[in-house]
Amino acid sequence: MSDDRTPPRRPQVFRLDEAAITMAPREPVEPDFSLPVPAAKPSRGWGLSLAGLFWSALGGVLSLMAYVGLSQLIGDLFSRAEWLGYVGLAFTAALLVAAIAIVAREVAGMARLTKLDTIRASAEKALAEDDRTLAEAVVRDVLRLSAETPSLARARADLEGHLSGIIDGADLVRLSERTLLAGLDSRARQMVSDAARNVSVVTAVSPRAVVDLAFVLYSAVTLMRRLAQLYGGRPGTLGTLKLVKHVLGHLAITGGMAAGDTLVQQIVGQGLAARLSARLGEGVVNGLLTARLGLAAIAVTRPLPFTALPAPRLADVAGGLLRKAEEEEAAASRRQ
Repeated sequence: MSDDRTPPRRPQVFRLDEAAITMAPREPVEPDFSLPVPAAKPSRGWGLSLAGLFWSALGGVLSLMAYVGLSQLIGDLFSRAEWLGYVGLAFTAALLVAAIAIVAREVAGMARLTKLDTIRASAEKALAEDDRTLAEAVVRDVLRLSAETPSLARARADLEGHLSGIIDGADLVRLSERTLLAGLDSRARQMVSDAARNVSVVTAVSPRAVVDLAFVLYSAVTLMRRLAQLYGGRPGTLGTLKLVKHVLGHLAITGGMAAGDTLVQQIVGQGLAARLSARLGEGVVNGLLTARLGLAAIAVTRPLPFTALPAPRLADVAGGLLRKAEEEEAAASRRQ
């Protein structure tokens, strides 16, 4: 096999200004479009959006209207009788104190819900990175959240006793979950199960769909609020609205996972809902909906993610709905 390679040439030294040197023409360089092009930073708009400007202006106008109305009312009361003016001032002061207390309570409720999200995000990061310092901060926060739960006093003492003896951050988070949240998870499952059963029974005997819808909404919102209080959230009115939005957003993200639950497969695959009467079928469906909302509320109000303990399933909290409905349907058939 012949070797067609050109033999290497010896290096030569020359000067660029020599006349015998001919420079090769420069080849055009084509741009490489395969390289990533840095995205242009979006230009920042105004600091205040139009919606924010509208609500701020509306709040200012309403505040001025209330001030002018109250000042005119108190002036009229003083013009009629001095004691009426002082009574008006007393009621106005009580109104302001109550308004400030309500606003402070709502702000505190919103802050507690935000704190739950922050603790859960920090716990997930500590588990992923095995960060001991971050895990200890998470455990301290969970201990402060559970300080107002008397039933967890012994669990808090046990956890604080083992806090300095665990080196791994992930193990510390798992230990705090098993120690502090096992009892709360059991109570949360029972709450969801009771709410689903009540909704199923009431909507099965309710004569109107409007009553069914109102009761399902009331039960679901009340359940979310109770679960948040169980895990240390204690939301107010605005906090409850934020919690409902958070739960619905969680359902929108994980809703596809619910179709794979064994209880749903049992109902759909075997056609059990079709064998029930219309009212009992509606009751079962409403109970399952309430249970799904309760499970989503547990996921968004629990301060720690499910790692050491198993996450509750739909069959765990609503498994008795279908069995109870079938028993009632069989009893009704025997009476007929």
